[in-house]
Amino acid sequence: MTDTLETTTAHDDKHDNHHGPTDKQFIAIFFFLAAITAVEVLVSYVDIGPAFLPVLLGLMIVKFFTVVWYFMHIKFDHQLFGRLFYIGLGLAVAVYVAMLSTFQFFAG
Repeated sequence: MTDTLETTTAHDDKHDNHHGPTDKQFIAIFFFLAAITAVEVLVSYVDIGPAFLPVLLGLMIVKFFTVVWYFMHIKFDHQLFGRLFYIGLGLAVAVYVAMLSTFQFFAG
């Protein structure tokens, strides 16, 4: 019975060491996301003209993929899970765009 416990513990330790960011990486990610959020808040108060929306959308995309890659472990999991996530994301965006295209305010 102790053989099973030792084998399981050794396997779990090996698995935990290779799955996900380290504590140091989590701290770096925190400061990265905090800096992007600070830039977003700054952009919302400063008049940058027509670049307002593209800048905010670009920052949003960077934050989204940072959170997905590190906190949802897409970067560290099997490639199949990443592909399934991105297929679902693509379908959701396509449905959202199709739904938005039915509204009259896009008719110009």
